[in-house]
Amino acid sequence: MEGNQILKSRMSESGFTQAELAEVVNGDLRAAGYEGTVSDRTVRNWLTGKTRWPHHRQRAALEAVFNCPVTELGFAPRGGDSSRTAPPEDPVHRRRFISASAGAALAATAVPAYGAQTRIGESDVWRLFSKFAVLIASDHRYGGKLTIETQASVLAGEAITLQGRGTASQRVRGAIYGCAASFISSAMWAAIDGRRFDAAQRHFDRASSLAAMSGDSTIQFRIWSHAGSLYRHMGRPADALAANDVARRLPIARRDPLFSSLGHARHAAIQGLTGDARAVRQALGHAQKALEQADPAEHRPVWMKAFYDQAELENLALAAYLALGDYESAEAHAHRSLALLRPEMQRTRAITTARLAQSQLGQGDLEPALATAMSIPTDPTGEHPRVTSMLHDFGNTLRLAAPSSPHTRIWDEYTHDSQRNPQ
Repeated sequence: MEGNQILKSRMSESGFTQAELAEVVNGDLRAAGYEGTVSDRTVRNWLTGKTRWPHHRQRAALEAVFNCPVTELGFAPRGGDSSRTAPPEDPVHRRRFISASAGAALAATAVPAYGAQTRIGESDVWRLFSKFAVLIASDHRYGGKLTIETQASVLAGEAITLQGRGTASQRVRGAIYGCAASFISSAMWAAIDGRRFDAAQRHFDRASSLAAMSGDSTIQFRIWSHAGSLYRHMGRPADALAANDVARRLPIARRDPLFSSLGHARHAAIQGLTGDARAVRQALGHAQKALEQADPAEHRPVWMKAFYDQAELENLALAAYLALGDYESAEAHAHRSLALLRPEMQRTRAITTARLAQSQLGQGDLEPALATAMSIPTDPTGEHPRVTSMLHDFGNTLRLAAPSSPHTRIWDEYTHDSQRNPQ
């Protein structure tokens, strides 16, 4: 086998390009107090096998990013000495603690990176937000992965550490806190998406305090709206409605119709769990009206522009009607969402397709439901925790509805073969 095929495969699973992996590894190095020296060429040398055993700090960073020993990434120590994976001066467990805490302790004790106090300016903030854009793109391709959650936490640590490395205006400091809150909110969403709800709750507690220090109502909206989604996925509609109401009362939701629309649409999805069809229709009507009033040219955060549009509104309507048991309406919204989804929204497309299959099955349309469910690629989106859970529920419902049907037999054979021979 030529080169490091294991690392290549793990990068593909996580959605990393060579440049993106270099950036994330550098983020971990900087969060631990070291200089980020990994380049695209460094990663290329790892992949080709030219570098078979990276520097110990780089090995520790790779372990933090991929959440596994570096020997499971296709690297082998020279001479077969596996004890060299974690030298005494840089133990892996310490780095993971630093990454997980996102540098809160470092912020209090950090010394300037270049000896003297430096001035932190808008260019530093923009560099952080450029990394946030990369993270958002990775999330929309794959979503839910622990690596995305880890990357986001590491980058939040980098943002907070920056606070202790120099002087800055109050506005710039607020922007840095907002950037740190943005990263943690992405870690929170990755945990929600991956059904790691305890981790999501911890991220929420931290993100909400950082957002409050930033004074930025746009990131506060994202965090409280995520909290509403967290409680919705946990089956706690009362808490979900309360959290989403906090988001909907923020100044940005009153000022910008696009934020207002998202708040109403997510409220509709939550109302579906309560069985209140009238409230669902009302909330969706408000969401559609607000979306039509939103100016597409207005400046908005990258996370909002990256995902919320008519396709996402249709998807949230689909979730609401599916929860209500109105399968015909759910199917209609599913088809509209799939027709409008942007090509890069691979994770969302898989989730929407799984919901479409559920809505078709709910109407007794076994053959189209089966075809829809089997159209979801098994790798990588079919491995997404939410997709896996929905397809598991799909199979259970199919077996209950038609235990002796040939469609049930086909589905059971398909899932068995998929598990045995993953693509």
